[in-house]
Amino acid sequence: MTSATLQNEDQGIVVNVPLTLKKRGGRKEVVLPQAFASDSPMRPSHQEALVIAIARAHRWQKLLDEGKFESISDLAREIGLDPSFAARLLRLTLLAPDIVEAILTGDEPSGLSLTQLTKQLPMTWEEQRRELGMV
Repeated sequence: MTSATLQNEDQGIVVNVPLTLKKRGGRKEVVLPQAFASDSPMRPSHQEALVIAIARAHRWQKLLDEGKFESISDLAREIGLDPSFAARLLRLTLLAPDIVEAILTGDEPSGLSLTQLTKQLPMTWEEQRRELGMV
């Protein structure tokens, strides 16, 4: 797989992002496939950073659901993050599917930030849309 794909299925949205995690200097780094590589170091765009955060949150939630970690604190310790940050990022798994789809396709509202997405958003999808200006 050399490109990101988005599938809208009956049970939810499936996001496939071609990336590899490698440890470098004690930190984990996202490594893109050779087809995406360039000679200069890349910083993800604002929109790509949101996509990566959503992908990470769903991966972490899956690890928790499968019992690979007993708690968010255990998960955070393993990946080298502050538990409160990991918990905030995991909130991305509670976003309305259409909000996630808008982010994945680049159709999110201008200026939408990770800070906005990881604050205490309403639990109902309708209220999330209203608060994020996506009504």
